[in-house]
Amino acid sequence: MSFDRINQYRIMWMFVYYDLPTLTKKQMKAANQFRKDLLRDGFARMQLSIYARHCSSRENAEVHKRRVKNFLPEKGDIMLLEITDAQFARIEFYTGPKTSKRPNTPQQLELF
Repeated sequence: MSFDRINQYRIMWMFVYYDLPTLTKKQMKAANQFRKDLLRDGFARMQLSIYARHCSSRENAEVHKRRVKNFLPEKGDIMLLEITDAQFARIEFYTGPKTSKRPNTPQQLELF
């Protein structure tokens, strides 16, 4: 087995960013269908309109890029971004402070 196949610079991540109109029922249906097609093709939701997919190689990324192009809706903006696994590993995720109340801490029950 060649280690070139699992090289962190060969493995790719594909991101799909989109902004689709949803003013009419037809547009809403097209936006929902696009989202479902992304999920069916193995993309995972990162944020509201950002989906990502792991691709085992650049060639595999090209296959998924063609698939995304095949189910583009008539209107809207779609961007595709490919990065290496090494670049993906450097992404930092932050979650802002929560505005909800802190949950009640259960009381400890001691048994003798």
